[in-house]
Amino acid sequence: MSHRGPDSQGFLVNDPRAPGLALGMRRLSIIDLPGGQQPIWNEAGDVAVIFNGELYNYREVRERLSSLGHRFTTQSDTEILVHAWEEWGEECPGELRGMFTFAIADFSKRHTSGPVLFLARDPLGIKPLYYTQTAEGFAFASEVRALLTSGVAGKKISQDALTSFLLFGSVSEPVTMYEGVFSLPPGHRVLLYVPDRRRLPRPHPWWDPRRSPAAKDPRRPRNFPSAVSALRSLLQDSVRAHLIADVPVGLFLSSGVDSGAIAALAGREHQGIQSFTLTFPGTTFDESALTRVVAKRCGTRHREVPLSGDEIPSRLDEALAALDQPTMDGINTYFVSWAARQVGLKVALSGLGGDELFAGYSTFADTPKLSLLAAAAKLVPSGLRGATSGLMRSLVASGLAAGTLGHSNDAAMKASAAWRNPRSLPHPYYFARALFPPGEIDKLIEPRFRPSTLAADGFTLEPTWLGWLQVASGQALEMEPVAAVSWLELRSYMASTLLRDTDSVSMARSLEVRVPLLDTPLVEFMTALPDEARRKPGVQKALLVEALGNLLPPEITSQKKRTFTLPWEQWLRGPLTKRLQESFSSMAPALAPFLKPTGVQEVWQSFLESRTSWSRPWSLFVLNEWAKRESV
Repeated sequence: MSHRGPDSQGFLVNDPRAPGLALGMRRLSIIDLPGGQQPIWNEAGDVAVIFNGELYNYREVRERLSSLGHRFTTQSDTEILVHAWEEWGEECPGELRGMFTFAIADFSKRHTSGPVLFLARDPLGIKPLYYTQTAEGFAFASEVRALLTSGVAGKKISQDALTSFLLFGSVSEPVTMYEGVFSLPPGHRVLLYVPDRRRLPRPHPWWDPRRSPAAKDPRRPRNFPSAVSALRSLLQDSVRAHLIADVPVGLFLSSGVDSGAIAALAGREHQGIQSFTLTFPGTTFDESALTRVVAKRCGTRHREVPLSGDEIPSRLDEALAALDQPTMDGINTYFVSWAARQVGLKVALSGLGGDELFAGYSTFADTPKLSLLAAAAKLVPSGLRGATSGLMRSLVASGLAAGTLGHSNDAAMKASAAWRNPRSLPHPYYFARALFPPGEIDKLIEPRFRPSTLAADGFTLEPTWLGWLQVASGQALEMEPVAAVSWLELRSYMASTLLRDTDSVSMARSLEVRVPLLDTPLVEFMTALPDEARRKPGVQKALLVEALGNLLPPEITSQKKRTFTLPWEQWLRGPLTKRLQESFSSMAPALAPFLKPTGVQEVWQSFLESRTSWSRPWSLFVLNEWAKRESV
């Protein structure tokens, strides 16, 4: 774990009040560099905490707790957690604003059952927490590989998790690629009784934006102009809070509105803040010219870090080694994190969250179309749907109905899957997000779709990815259409891919990435907005663009949506072709019981013949190389 925290380490072990309890941590020092050593204790020495993340409202919470009689000995944000636990118990996560996972050990007499261990994770899942329960007891860590190295978790591949990876390009919350190892879901907490080591952990949600102060506020915006006015101050406050640190903070800058918004607002707070851009010289993916315009407008000290296709073969292994779990998108983020360290940053701000909150993705247009298709399909007998699925696929592939679903053949597969079996996924949105949709995935694996096992009291006994998607889908049904897709993006692609990847690969480079657009008050504000207050005809991300006013140049705010990605299409047809061919000729032994080699080769051949996008063979390559490296 030293890559996550190279600055120091701390332990709580062999305490006679709780035999068998051991806590350890590594620290990346950001706030109160000399005084934030962990674990941190309360005054009485009977409550301790270890913590991963940042609390942006720690000064305000500290003042409140001080007024209630609590005494502090450091300037660290970590210390407020022990006192918050004393004051508010299991409800304490609701008082926090930030990205966090933490573990509190309470040895006091307030629990008749004896010492307890309390774990909690932030609302969006910006910081990770993985756990496993065995006959010997309970173990948790910030990375799956730490649990494997400890020997408490086995290395048996989960067929359920492998199914979710092939469906979506990453392993969906709350499962991991290994059987018996789970993620504490975003916005959840769990209380464990230390003497009872065999009791199954039962995570419980502590955060629900539908019941937030913003959702209950009778004065919340109801139309677009009032939403614009309120949003600007929330954005300014979030960026200001995310700049708090005792080390230099910089920001990743692309040509998009999201990172541009962060740069514009951060530049007003800190003149000459460091910005950087990962460039791809000689390709259409290179955004350096536009980012220079943004940097000049925002007054940042800007640097460009070039990455060429010739470098990729030699750099790929180090990027793959950074992956805690296989993921289609993680290599992109690894090289961004590498670039941040190249310019000397320890903390970097990212524009993650803008597409999810402000309807920037094509899924916001695709989901209504697929919803209509799925609704119509439910009225047609299954036999007739099967007989006409080929026609549906041909229509979409020919461009008659493809819309924004991406590569025409891939779009056809998604539409055909929604038509053939509209109930195979909990919501039409998931067809829009699918990598290998139901039906197509069967060519690669015998898929597993298992609902979660629930106890009599409603708690989850055995969490599954399908159960997580079903819960999110049920919550989305209570929302208006745009808000529903936004929520599903936050609960699936954002949590299981973008945020997990960002934490894993950035911490592999000892870099902390902060995401101001996922600030809890901002997310709650956006979730509470009616769709009428989110949109302006003809303007993409209209609410964010209008809220920024003239902070960004028009060539940025008016451009068509560009997804940040590396030039994989070119690289897979050039310097990486041989590497992928070699990988697919030798599949990892651990995948052999699950993956069908003919299906894998068919995907690779389809890409070479331009019948599918680069993302599908790339995801299989990453999965295979990850499995070989991890020796699972």
